[in-house]
Amino acid sequence: MRIFGLFFAAMLALMATPAGHQDHTLDHRGGAVMGFDQSQTTHHFSLFKDGGAIEITVRDPANTKNRDAIRSHLRHTAVMFADGNFDNPMLVHDTRTVPGTAVMTSRKDRIRYEYRDIQNGGRVNIVTSDRDTLAAVHTFLRFQIDEHKTGDSTEVQSR
Repeated sequence: MRIFGLFFAAMLALMATPAGHQDHTLDHRGGAVMGFDQSQTTHHFSLFKDGGAIEITVRDPANTKNRDAIRSHLRHTAVMFADGNFDNPMLVHDTRTVPGTAVMTSRKDRIRYEYRDIQNGGRVNIVTSDRDTLAAVHTFLRFQIDEHKTGDSTEVQSR
């Protein structure tokens, strides 16, 4: 039921979003899909030799409501991604295809998604030893870095 509610809220947000305001609409759609205020959180994406990571934290450590919503969202994201379901990124970014996800879906059995609570938020580690899948994961994460304008490095780092 909760998933239906989030999907319905995301669809309403997409229909109510005026065209031509990319940064604001991304935050608006993100808030509707993810369930927390994007302006009160920070997203980071990392590329590693064995995959990468998605990390979201609250800017104000006292904001436990958004922290808990982040953790819930990322736990759910890890499960959805493991099933090859990338609907949420498509809704957030208002696109039918998110780079890298077709390969990540077709090779879902070659990727491990590990959710972890971190201080003030959560993290999903994405791990693979398959070369082609790794390239797709990196493509996906670079797209996220660019779209969310995080300023994170697009170079592969050691974990």
